[in-house]
This record gives sequence, structure tokens and C-alpha cells, in this order.
Amino acid sequence: MHSFDSVFIELLVLLAISVFVIALSKKINLPYSIALVIVGLIIGLADIPPLEDAKSFITQSHIFQGIIISLFLPILLGDAAIKMPVSHLREQAKPVAALAFGGTLISFAVIALLSYYLLKLPLPVAFTFGALMSATDPISVISIFKSMGVPKTIVTVIEGESLLNDGIAVVLFQISSVYLFTYLEMGWAGLGHGLLLFFQFGLGGLALGAVLGYVFSQLLRLYDDYPLEIAFSMLLFFGCYFIAEHFRVSGVIAVVTAGLIFGSYGAKVGMSDKTQMNINSFWDTITLLANSLIFLMIGLEIQWITFGRQWPLVLAAVLIVLAGRTIALYVSTAPLKAFPSSWKMVLNWGGLKGSLSLALALSLPETFEGRRDVLVLTFSVVLFSLLIQGLSIKPLVIKLGLSQPESDSAAARQK
Repeated sequence: MHSFDSVFIELLVLLAISVFVIALSKKINLPYSIALVIVGLIIGLADIPPLEDAKSFITQSHIFQGIIISLFLPILLGDAAIKMPVSHLREQAKPVAALAFGGTLISFAVIALLSYYLLKLPLPVAFTFGALMSATDPISVISIFKSMGVPKTIVTVIEGESLLNDGIAVVLFQISSVYLFTYLEMGWAGLGHGLLLFFQFGLGGLALGAVLGYVFSQLLRLYDDYPLEIAFSMLLFFGCYFIAEHFRVSGVIAVVTAGLIFGSYGAKVGMSDKTQMNINSFWDTITLLANSLIFLMIGLEIQWITFGRQWPLVLAAVLIVLAGRTIALYVSTAPLKAFPSSWKMVLNWGGLKGSLSLALALSLPETFEGRRDVLVLTFSVVLFSLLIQGLSIKPLVIKLGLSQPESDSAAARQK
């Protein structure tokens, strides 16, 4: 049994390690998310007596997924949404929509069916894995893109895709892991119920987020007090998420919708320049701390993963996920005529998997048949994605000629 003091100290120790690793990685020009995963793996595999209690506590399934989903997910989604200008999304509406909606659904179907036929996973397990692998987490990629001066259009597309597809992936995960057996038994009627539930989750979250985003935007008109307005943004993100989950609609979609409205409409009608600067600075700091713990925790999770003789299965799963992403991206963007092939290549390889996939996998109940297989495969793909794809995206960007010289990219960022 952990007391509050001991829990606080354990989190503080891990946070201190995370911040130190971030500081070091910035000096050696390595994406901090990748550095944290590597350090987490080392700590997870090594026997370090002073850290054993902290490792054991933080990597328990209910603790890990509780921290990621209930605490950090609203923060990360809200921060990304509030800083994403709706005008930028509107400019890239076609590729973002194609990838976030069409691409996510195609990826889900391809990965699920290949996992069922090639990996011989039971149907609900295959579709649950497909849903987990449909969510993208491009934190490392976006930081690399920005540092290299990659065109803003590509950054907007990959950020917009991730922002919108998380909600769809979570809904697909809930349907696949909880309701799929029931719907399969119902035949065509089950398909109708599944589609109805999908739209209920999605549209319900959209409506709730829009209402709360508008209400909190109107509140900003009444005050010019940035600490209070920061508090409003916190209340909005967490309130949206937990109210939506209570009413069984998508908390992810609710937070993203509310954040987009609050960050664009709310900023226009009720935020001074000083408030906008302080809100951005506040959320920059909070998301840095959240991400620092998330990526360290991903590495630490290795102590609970037993691979056994599953390496052929793991390798096949990685190839299936890569194939699913490639098929989904090229099919969904095929109608877009003015979309360069170099952009498709970098977006394809930059579709990393991350903490959301792993947290959702850990949220599966012990009674879920195939939970162990899902955990091993998800953890393996996330690791491959962050370490192999994350470390090789920079050479790919250079080879495709998508980076600007340092001076040009600095000038572009100042505009």
C-alpha cells in the first residue's frame, strides 16, 4: 500500500530523471521523446534498488493507463488544439480529413484483417489491435520537422491528422474490445448498431465540445486576467473530457473540438496578446512535463512485457502495421492531385505510434481474451515506431529535400 507521500516522491524521482534526460538530449540534438524511451528501457531492464519502488508503482496497468488517459490525455489534446489555428486546418482541410477519417478507417480495417488472417488472432483481438494501431502520435516527428524547417503545410497535415484521428481510434477501440462479439452475433443488424454507436460517440463528443468551447470563449469576454483565463482553459479541457466520458460520448473528440474553438474563436473575442502569450507558455511547460513522464513510462513498461517465443509474431505485426499505414495513406490521398509524393513518403514514415496506443492496451480488462498478445504486439510496435522510425525520419527528410537551411527555417519561424 502506497501512502500519498511515497507516491508523490516516486513521481518526483521519475520526473527529475525525465527533466535531466530532456536537458541532456537537447544538448546532443536528439529528440527528447526518443531519449526518454531509451533511458526508460535501460532503467526497466536494470536492477537499480533506489528506483525499484517507483518503477513497480508507475508501471502497474491501472496506474499507467489512469495517468495517461485521465490526467495527461486531456492536457496533450487540449494543448495541441488550442495552438492549432483553425485557419491552418481549413487551408489543409482536404489532406487532413482524408488522413484523419479515411486513412484511420482504412488503416483500422487493413491491420485488423491482416492480423486475423496472417497472425491468426481471434476476430475481436485482431480488430482491437487494428484500432490501437490506427492512432498516430507524432510528437517526436513534429519537433524534428520544426527544427529542420520542413514546410509548415506538412507539419499542419501530420498534426491535424493526429489531433482528429485519436478520437476516431478510441471509438473504434471501444467498439472492437467491448461490443464486437455481440454485434457479430447479430449479423447485419449488428453492423447497423455498430455504426450507430460510432456516430453517437463521435457526434456526441463533437456537440459537447462545441457547446463548452463556445461557453468558455464567452467567459473570456468578461475578464482580462491571464491567471484566471489559464484556469478556465484547464477547467475546459478536464471538464470536457470527464463530462463526455460520463455521458458515454467521446472525451477525446470533445476536448479537441473545445480546444479548437477556445484557441481560435475564444482568442479572437476575449484574449489579449499578453493572455495568449501566457496561456501558450503555461501549456508548453505542462505538456513538456507530461510528455517527459509518458515517454519514460513507455520504456519502463518493458519489465511487465514477456515476449517468450513470440518474436516471429512481433516481427509480422510490425510489418502489418507498416503495410496498413502505407495502404491507408496512399489510398486516402489518391484523390488529392496536388499532393507531392515526397510529402506522402515522409507522412507515411512519420505516422508513429505512442502512449495512447499503449495506455488503451493496458486498459483492457484481465478477462479480455488475448490481452497478453495485444500488450506484447502493441508495446513492440510502439517501440519500433519511436526508436527506428523516429531516429530515421531526419535522414529521410534530408534525402527528400524537404528541410530548409538553419537560417531560412529560423527566419520562417519568426514570420
